[in-house]
Amino acid sequence: MVRIRPLPKELVSRPFTVYESRVLGVAPKRLRARDVSDGGRLIHLPAGREFVLAERARVLLAATPGAWVSHESAAVLTRLGLPPWMGDDEAVHLSKPYELPRVRRRGVTGHRVRVLAGEVTEIDGIRMSSPPRTWLDLAQQLPLRYVIAMGDQLIRMPRPALEGRTEPYADKEGLRLLIRQHPNMKGVEKARLALEDMRVGADSFPETFLRLALLDAGLPEPELQLRLDPDDLWSPSADLGYRRFRIAVQYDGAPHLTREQQTRDNRRDEAFTSTGWSYFKANAHDLAEGFAGLILRIKRAKLRSV
Repeated sequence: MVRIRPLPKELVSRPFTVYESRVLGVAPKRLRARDVSDGGRLIHLPAGREFVLAERARVLLAATPGAWVSHESAAVLTRLGLPPWMGDDEAVHLSKPYELPRVRRRGVTGHRVRVLAGEVTEIDGIRMSSPPRTWLDLAQQLPLRYVIAMGDQLIRMPRPALEGRTEPYADKEGLRLLIRQHPNMKGVEKARLALEDMRVGADSFPETFLRLALLDAGLPEPELQLRLDPDDLWSPSADLGYRRFRIAVQYDGAPHLTREQQTRDNRRDEAFTSTGWSYFKANAHDLAEGFAGLILRIKRAKLRSV
């Protein structure tokens, strides 16, 4: 029986290129063994494993000079958020400059784009479209409210302990400049419309959708990240509300299901209700019905406060 020499430890748990295997002394015939799968031109995969997007992106970029991760794939990797019908594509979206041929290989959706300095960056060691450029790339195919919601994610203040960054991905002036630099790009008009409705302070897509639903229902522009005591930075805060009418609204998504977060939520809820505020909590059920029932309750509370 012929014994198969084990792969180098650097290759046993991730996709790799032919060039990497050569550097590590792996013979070409070794790559035809059963424990190695063909991952497409110049790429091999350890058999029997599913690989996450970041792993696939790294090896595809290594085998595709001049390319970078873009569009849906960049949105997933930077956690900008996507509609529920997007983001599950097995293919990795790769872009190249317009003057180069489109990437054509198995497992890739290729794009040719006009790109300016600063619109391609490196995040976690992966070359990809910057978050603002990803937003602009996707504006054509996203409904307007999703373009607004993704834009809100660009300009919100991050939470350093959770995200490892202290500054927003963009501000509205920078996005306005980005739009001006690409006047003929598909989706640019939708991005321009979205920019006018974007606000700092929404921490999730549902929070943006709730704000837009309130406005569509004829309610005033709500205050975002509304602190019970505006002069106290440590005061309990709700996602949005109306200080004038003493109305606060909180959207509870998946992160609110942990015991720790529920304890903090309960303290916040009690702080608002004990001081006489009308306090509402929304969830995925409210989102599914377009917040219609919630808006009726908010309108009633507003009338009572006048």
